[in-house]
Amino acid sequence: MANVERTSGRVDTGSMAVLARNWWAVALRGVIAIIFGLVALFVPVATIITVALFFGAYLIVDGAFGIVSAIRAAQAHERWGLLLAEAILNILMGAIAFVFPISAVLAFVIITAAWALLTGALVLAAAFKLDPEHGKWWMVLAGVVSILFGIALAISPLTGAVVLTWWLGAYALVFGIMLLVFAFRLRARQAQRTA
Repeated sequence: MANVERTSGRVDTGSMAVLARNWWAVALRGVIAIIFGLVALFVPVATIITVALFFGAYLIVDGAFGIVSAIRAAQAHERWGLLLAEAILNILMGAIAFVFPISAVLAFVIITAAWALLTGALVLAAAFKLDPEHGKWWMVLAGVVSILFGIALAISPLTGAVVLTWWLGAYALVFGIMLLVFAFRLRARQAQRTA
């Protein structure tokens, strides 16, 4: 999407004209986001597995480029050991994500659970050092919510993965609808300019 520049409080009309002429690209982004959102909401397990497989493919491709970088560094008599180690690790993790996509998803959920638990504990510790007039109890509540979220994910990671996918789907759906509305407003603006 083209950058919209603001100069003295006004939007740069050149950038807006480019956006208006390419309203269809914004609309296409919106449609793709809506389709992804609907798939994530109605077929969350397939969406989770697909994301894990795409991530695995990314790691394998990244690892292959890392090996090329390590070889070039070795040919230039530069340090290459860590580059090669990272590349091999990426390829290994990508292969694991391909062979065991559900395990990769569950590992992500468990890491998210650990993050939520640790964050909640740190927020609680910080909250008890505050005075009540500084909103201490709101911070305590935030810490408790984070801990409860972490516990829920840890108790049922597969359900947690489905719920996280639903949230991602809801976000994509709302984002896509907003992009579509924006695209059709751009289209109307373009029609006014050409009329």
